[in-house]
Amino acid sequence: MEKTLHLIKNDPWLEPYTDAINGRYQYALDKETELTNKGKRTLSDFASGHLYFGLHRTDKGWTFREWAPHATHIYLVGTFNNWEERNTYKLQPVGNGNWEVNLPADAMKHGDLYKLMIHWEGGHGERIPAWATRVVQDHQTHIFSAQVWSPEKPFTFKKGTFKPSTAPLLIYECHIGMAQKEEKVGTYNEFREKVLPRIAKAGYNCIQVMGIQEHPYYGSFGYHVSNYFAVSSRFGTPEEFKELVDTAHALGIAVIMDIVHSHAVKNEVEGLGNFAGDPNQYFYPDERREHPAWDSLCFDYGKNEVLHFLLSNCKYWLEEYNLDGFRFDGVTSMLYYSHGLGESFSDYAAYFNGHQDGNAICYLTLANKLIHEIKPKAITVAEEVSGMPGLAVKIEDGGYGFDYRMAMNIPDYWIKTIKEKIDEDWKPSSMFWEVTNRRKDEKTISYAESHDQALVGDKTLVFRLIDADMYWHMQKGDENYIVNRGIALHKMIRLLTATTMNGGYLNFMGNEFGHPEWIDFPREGNGWSCKYARRQWDLVDNKNLIYHYMADFDEEMLKMVKGVTNFQTTAVQEIWHSDTDQTLAYQRKDLIFAFNFNPKQSFVDYGFLVDPGAYEVILNTDNVAFGGNGLTDDSVTHFTSFDQLYQKEKKEWLKLYIPARSAVVLRKKK
Repeated sequence: MEKTLHLIKNDPWLEPYTDAINGRYQYALDKETELTNKGKRTLSDFASGHLYFGLHRTDKGWTFREWAPHATHIYLVGTFNNWEERNTYKLQPVGNGNWEVNLPADAMKHGDLYKLMIHWEGGHGERIPAWATRVVQDHQTHIFSAQVWSPEKPFTFKKGTFKPSTAPLLIYECHIGMAQKEEKVGTYNEFREKVLPRIAKAGYNCIQVMGIQEHPYYGSFGYHVSNYFAVSSRFGTPEEFKELVDTAHALGIAVIMDIVHSHAVKNEVEGLGNFAGDPNQYFYPDERREHPAWDSLCFDYGKNEVLHFLLSNCKYWLEEYNLDGFRFDGVTSMLYYSHGLGESFSDYAAYFNGHQDGNAICYLTLANKLIHEIKPKAITVAEEVSGMPGLAVKIEDGGYGFDYRMAMNIPDYWIKTIKEKIDEDWKPSSMFWEVTNRRKDEKTISYAESHDQALVGDKTLVFRLIDADMYWHMQKGDENYIVNRGIALHKMIRLLTATTMNGGYLNFMGNEFGHPEWIDFPREGNGWSCKYARRQWDLVDNKNLIYHYMADFDEEMLKMVKGVTNFQTTAVQEIWHSDTDQTLAYQRKDLIFAFNFNPKQSFVDYGFLVDPGAYEVILNTDNVAFGGNGLTDDSVTHFTSFDQLYQKEKKEWLKLYIPARSAVVLRKKK
């Protein structure tokens, strides 16, 4: 048990909760021992349900299996038997609530549609198999069905082994369907051909793909999942998604997906809501079954069969689609009986007050262990808002085993600042504290704005900064004060957020060039229009408009970050801040970052104490190439000046001209 104390050694405030931390660690160890039959098999061996359940082609024909403990009769029905219950397609019970049928090779063919007709005491109903790997929707009837998927030429990955670059991890969060500029649902092929090259050029080394697990309602953004093993067919075929992944790898881009194991869609025919007459087959009973805020169902992580289903799901996506990891959605909701709703989490006691779901904590721990057992270089990210200590700490040190946690405080801070404070009240000390406020032993993903801020009812940073003027004053030569202010602050906010990271940096698709307006998926209220569920790439491509300034800056910023070996692990050292002047300076290795958030006052010969030497400008938000005023001569080398007062500290003055609302990055010359 001593191993778990490593987490506590790094944070003495956790000492009163040693028993709780040891307890959750031991619970995960005990559960792993149980699932692996006392170590006689690996966790990966256990998480192979997808190789047993569902539909599989065999040497003799077809085998189909399903777990349905409350069923009395089950039939396969589909286009191959006119959707009728026939004895040939009847499943037989084989023990432990499992059912099976073996069929000859001509019983079905690639492309056939099928479902299960499940009977139980007092009822029956059509269901899509829980382990279905291909689910399609009829465009006329809108009905979903499983589809036999056994192409003659299965896809072969050219880049079989791929090692993600995480020094640092630069994530481009994206959604396949809304990634094209046309007013329609985009495809895997269109994304691969048109968008991946943009991402590679922009300098991102990882894409985080949303909405990949099949979901019946497109407008859910992919967070109300129905079919956990099926890649969403509305964007194309499994082979086309595999080719997308393979192409990304060839470009040096890792692919992680949003995995939604925090809840499930309520649907019964398409999903798992009432699979075989038992509404609790996969979900918690009683009041814990339904999520009070999300109109969805909560998995029962205390059932070994549910652990089998979810752990197998992790393994399936890693191996079948050669993915590089996952961003786990809704982790806070999993950790607490309250789902984190109405909780302030203002002190450590809130994390260990006995209102935590030990089963969910155990599942997350085992999932991280499994994922890294299968792919040691895999990337796991926790979307978690409460600040639960240890999420991104190694399991053997008492943590949950995630590689990163989302720094969810940062986008909240920026949007709150823009909404509630006039420019004169922006405080650099507060900014710096917010972007560096994290646990020392946990890596985070920093980001300036989230995809939630792009949805209807909210606004992106640039839209909140510029608002209606984006419709009238984004033409070169027609910019006004509001537009210039918005673009200047957009660059500064992103520069401060990205360059203080301690793990990775994330950007949502299109935000790097200040995509206008909001995201509104097709729905009844907008006439099922895709007008606002797309990305207007023509705006950034049009050099007569000023969107490209923000994109060009973003590209240069990432290039600078990648130019420093392991930038994310270098120490962030504050050099100076003045809330009166609204200035800030900090250092990372040989780089000096200087910000002037003052909306009116530029400073001449503004001094910072730095290591003696000569410094050259390598990035300036005020550069005309990025839509700035070009008020400084960045070709000038800046030499430090000696001050006897600071001789012992071995520091000298670096004096700069910093225009209002601008930031500059300098590198010490060797």
